[in-house]
Order: sequence, then C-alpha cells, then structure tokens
Amino acid sequence: MKQQTNSKLERLIRDYKFVFGSDEGKRVLLDLSKRCGDQVTTHCKGDSHESAFFEGNRSVFIFIKNMVNKKE
Repeated sequence: MKQQTNSKLERLIRDYKFVFGSDEGKRVLLDLSKRCGDQVTTHCKGDSHESAFFEGNRSVFIFIKNMVNKKE
C-alpha cells in the first residue's frame, strides 16, 4: 500500500513538472506568483477575513511551486 502511495505521489510530482515546465507553464507560474502574493505580505490591516483569503491563495501557489521544485 505504501508503495502505491509513493508511486502515485511520484507520478503527481512528474505531472506538475511536466505541466509547469513548458514555456506556457512557466508563464502561468509567473502570473500566479504575481496574483497570489508569493513575494509580498498577504495581511490586510483590520480585515482578518481578507487576510485569510489572500493567504489561502498564496498557500496554493506555494504548494504548486514546491511540487514543481521537488527532486524526484
């Protein structure tokens, strides 16, 4: 069972690398980086709901970036 789980994860990592490794995928990653606040604070002073929303966006982008950068 663990072997199947590892195999599925390895396949998923390869899929992320394939999708985002193309020139088009790299452009999409750059756009997502800007839209999701990858390099900036997501805190909205006085609005915890807005802060949580933006941090959720940022979290998803970081997950994608980590999958693309994982070593196989």
